[in-house]
Amino acid sequence: MDLGLKDRVYVVTGATRGLGNATARELVADGAKVVISGRDEQRVAAAAADLGESAVGVAADNADPDAAARLIETARSRFGRIDGVLISVGGPAAGTAADNTDEQWQSAVDSVFLGAIRVARAAAAELGEGGVIGFVLSGSVYEPIAGLTISNALRPGLAGFAKSLSDELGPRGIRVVGVLPGRIDTDRVRELDGLAPDPAANRAAAESRIPLRRYGTPEEFGRTAAFLLSPAASYLTGIMVPVDGGARHGF
Repeated sequence: MDLGLKDRVYVVTGATRGLGNATARELVADGAKVVISGRDEQRVAAAAADLGESAVGVAADNADPDAAARLIETARSRFGRIDGVLISVGGPAAGTAADNTDEQWQSAVDSVFLGAIRVARAAAAELGEGGVIGFVLSGSVYEPIAGLTISNALRPGLAGFAKSLSDELGPRGIRVVGVLPGRIDTDRVRELDGLAPDPAANRAAAESRIPLRRYGTPEEFGRTAAFLLSPAASYLTGIMVPVDGGARHGF
């Protein structure tokens, strides 16, 4: 199936590793060009070099109010156009309502929440018909995840923003989608498993609750996200798509 990605241009934030990187790889593999970002300049440069001539890296923190405009301008100046964005950021600090600090909350609001909104608004101002804005969110949009109170608070808010934005941008032919990773085998998920007294037992227990009885791979997530960003998904907007091996049973 041809996704129609050849020569289309996407900005993918948080793409030096994990889900953002996996999506950037799938986009490039299908012929797209990407502007990837991350906070560490050396990691960004290495990730862009690994993706080849179809990628350019920008060291940028979504918490920086100027980051969104720089990313959009880089896409325009390097590739002459922009067709979409995928907004992915590292997960906020783990913890409970009792032990997360004000500083942790503020950092997450600035990067995960407000930073994502800024990128989406900047993209919306530049995209034309056929453009797309994607958000990497979480299963916590529907159900809280133990030990991730900050994420549980912010991800559903972003989902609500995305759905509102889809209504506002739909008449212009611009789509807005959310992708909800479940247990995908990334560094982040392995770190979270490692917080348990017995990480191996914690993973086994988590896998037992997934109908497919395993964690997903970053590539499986990346392929789903690339499809949703592509013209092949041209009639999908305002939706939240779980990539979780059936853990949410379609809800």
